[in-house]
Amino acid sequence: MVIIGVLSTVAIVKFGDSKRRAYIAAMKSDLHNIGMIAETKFVTENTYATMTAPRGSAGVTLEFSGTATEWTASARHEALPNFVCEIRSGGGADAEPICR
Repeated sequence: MVIIGVLSTVAIVKFGDSKRRAYIAAMKSDLHNIGMIAETKFVTENTYATMTAPRGSAGVTLEFSGTATEWTASARHEALPNFVCEIRSGGGADAEPICR
């Protein structure tokens, strides 16, 4: 019984960590998408100022702030209330969001 209890505890911890990584991956993916949308908007309108944040993935809330020449965006997931990922213009298409 003790061995089964220990194994089930390890499995639950691993499953929780997998879910956390999946939430973070969704946040990062949404931020990459928002970056592509922002850069496309800039090419067509020569500004980021009029852009609003699109809808995020399930559970993800996106925020976008843009001026004429730069932008910042952040993502939060409802399952990780004290965790945020952020990205900003200037990092290029391959910029990696910073999560903390």
